[in-house]
Amino acid sequence: MAFCVCGGAMTACSFGMAPSTLNVLPVARVVSSTPVATIMDNIPMVNVMPFGMCTNPANPAVASATAAAMGVLTPMPCIPVIPAPWAPGSPTVLVGGKPALNNTSKLMCAYGGIIQITNPATVNIQVP
Repeated sequence: MAFCVCGGAMTACSFGMAPSTLNVLPVARVVSSTPVATIMDNIPMVNVMPFGMCTNPANPAVASATAAAMGVLTPMPCIPVIPAPWAPGSPTVLVGGKPALNNTSKLMCAYGGIIQITNPATVNIQVP
């Protein structure tokens, strides 16, 4: 069984250079010590914060800086671009009418990074 994810959970991107924190707004939520997240908590700069520097050449800023440095990979500041919700979530557990987010869910960045939960911020709420 997976663990439910709450606000303050630690996240990591496969192309990011630093971990980040998942922010969950306490609007129409189940609240333990912090609000429980749903698969729709995927808004960049609101829920999903930057991961330091981005190292993916598919990111236009990284590609441009790398070209200017004569092909030497040059990381640039991370600005997540999230086109879809977290997947797969927990379809049998709803929070505010939306599937709850669990620690096995992943989120895709438009530039190719895979964002995952490294610490769900709780270990006492299990979901199927």
